[in-house]
Amino acid sequence: MALVSSTQMLGEARAAGYCVGAFNVHTLEMLQAVVEAAEEANAPLILQTTVGTVRHLGPEYVAAMARVAAERARVPIALHLDHCQEEELIARCIKAGYTSVMIDASMHPFAENVERTQRVVTLARAFGVNVEAELGKVGGVEDDLVVDDADASLADPLECERFMELTKVDTLAPAIGTAHGIYKGEPRIDFVRLEEIARRVPAPLVLHGGSGIPEAQVKRAVALGMAKMNVATELRIAFSNAIKATFEEHPGENDPRTYMKRAKQAVKEVALAKMEMCGCTGKALVR
Repeated sequence: MALVSSTQMLGEARAAGYCVGAFNVHTLEMLQAVVEAAEEANAPLILQTTVGTVRHLGPEYVAAMARVAAERARVPIALHLDHCQEEELIARCIKAGYTSVMIDASMHPFAENVERTQRVVTLARAFGVNVEAELGKVGGVEDDLVVDDADASLADPLECERFMELTKVDTLAPAIGTAHGIYKGEPRIDFVRLEEIARRVPAPLVLHGGSGIPEAQVKRAVALGMAKMNVATELRIAFSNAIKATFEEHPGENDPRTYMKRAKQAVKEVALAKMEMCGCTGKALVR
């Protein structure tokens, strides 16, 4: 099937009380790994790329790879641009074939965040593309996006409700205490805040910083309305460690097909575990 918008996919997840895994990929092998995991798990899938990956590979190349994967897959697949602050790049990704985009204007005052989000929503609506936005500031590091712990801030439930009314954005990523990267200790998710946001916002909510969150916390967040969970760092670590292990065991190895095969399997195993944790296993309509 063709790439699909994540709007219906995430709406169904929110209504049924499960979460769709959204996996950041940086190479063809990582993309293939998570697609194979989704097919094995019979799970809907969101492929994600950061702005850094888009600049590295080019949105047209990424979209072409994702399009081929979707056409061959038996499960629905969406392609999402994560944490983008540049409207021109968002437009280019939509033109290339992305079916979901995130406008991250959370570093700006509320009114400017609304204005920037409204512009992207207007553009995306014409193409049937899902739009995600963020309120509050998720801490941690993702490519060039760096938010110190001191600068991270949690989303206000009343602002979330007002933001949705003004922007009509499809999905919302409220900052609730998670962070990008690997946690130094156990995440301090504000579940009371999340519950209030979910009560005021019926749209699918997005859990950023999904690498390393304990399973019990993930399941609790999903039960409260999180319909999409982003996973990036754990995939990169698994991929890189598998390649390092190959060279440690076989220093003379020089065939990328050999070490990439091992790396691909490592990513697939992480993705399968996350899909199970999210509760999306078995939730795809297999054609």
